[in-house]
Amino acid sequence: MKIAVLRERRPHEKRVAASPETVKKLIALGASIAIETGAGQGSRVPDSAFEGAGATIVADAAAAVADADILLTVQRPDAAVLANAKPGVLVIGLLAPYAEKEALAPLSAKAALFAMEFVPRISRAQAMDALSSQANLAGYKAVIDAASEFSRAMPMMMTAAGTVAPARVLVFGAGVAGLQAIATARRLGAIVSATDVRPASKEQVESLGATFVAVIDDEFKQAETAAGYAKPMSPKYQAKQAALIAETIKKQDIAICTALIPGRKAPVLITEEMVATMKPGSIIVDLAVEQGGNCPLSKPGEVVEVNGVTLMGHLNVPSRIAQDSSNLYAKNLLNLVTLLVDKSTKTLNVPWDDEIVKGALVAKDGAIVHPQLQG
Repeated sequence: MKIAVLRERRPHEKRVAASPETVKKLIALGASIAIETGAGQGSRVPDSAFEGAGATIVADAAAAVADADILLTVQRPDAAVLANAKPGVLVIGLLAPYAEKEALAPLSAKAALFAMEFVPRISRAQAMDALSSQANLAGYKAVIDAASEFSRAMPMMMTAAGTVAPARVLVFGAGVAGLQAIATARRLGAIVSATDVRPASKEQVESLGATFVAVIDDEFKQAETAAGYAKPMSPKYQAKQAALIAETIKKQDIAICTALIPGRKAPVLITEEMVATMKPGSIIVDLAVEQGGNCPLSKPGEVVEVNGVTLMGHLNVPSRIAQDSSNLYAKNLLNLVTLLVDKSTKTLNVPWDDEIVKGALVAKDGAIVHPQLQG
């Protein structure tokens, strides 16, 4: 059983799909590991560290994928990368199945595709949940980015010259990224509030010491899917919530936007009119910018200023903290691969009927098979 790991080629991507630790554990499962030279450069992992863990460093992608049974990747590889791969190779990675659905068909002609985004959110699969591991770090980094751009201190400081008031931070979305943003802002000494349309989020927000901001009515109490995602809200509810947020945001120094709905454009939560009411020097960090943004003034890949308010639209925020995000993501992959291996014979033996395998499987035998991508 051969596993290949390539150097990522997409812009703004510094992560790598393996770590020296996971290489050792994959070898213990019975695999040989081929890693393209320079694959870990963006994550500060030299080739020598992978070699020391037992991997073989190869000159290029073609050599890595040759005869590979599994290709571990961060982002979706181009079809050309698979030209040298054997038919039926398993490609496992963050494939952006909604945004890049059309690009999956050429890959499916050669490979079975597993999207880490589709790993079911069940207790048995928690250690494989790449969306959560990456969002956790993105939420942390968003607050650090905001603090670095903010022209004031975050905590309250009492000095002989006077008192510095603490910063006020409002977090939009209390999923994994939002909760980590709350915790990070609190650790930095800010006064934190948060908003979300999912009923379960209220208790989570308050458990972290933040104030929950939302219109709590009958629609709010039903605003969560069985998988734990937010449902699209009615125009009537959105209007009421927007009015509450419009009053709240005037008092804030920093807004962290993390609200996403899978397969849909990100909801607009901070309007242009709201931005106009924010204090000069305020910061908005829009983690949803790659799906349209929670603020229409955010610019993908740019930091812009509008009426004295700085809007940060960094792309691929987990990659901005590449060492830790790579290590966590590599463990997510390791845990999924472990499910695909027969431990007694140390050979690849995919349990196609397993609910995790079926949930993550996007394409097999040349066809897109995931129900959310059909039709």
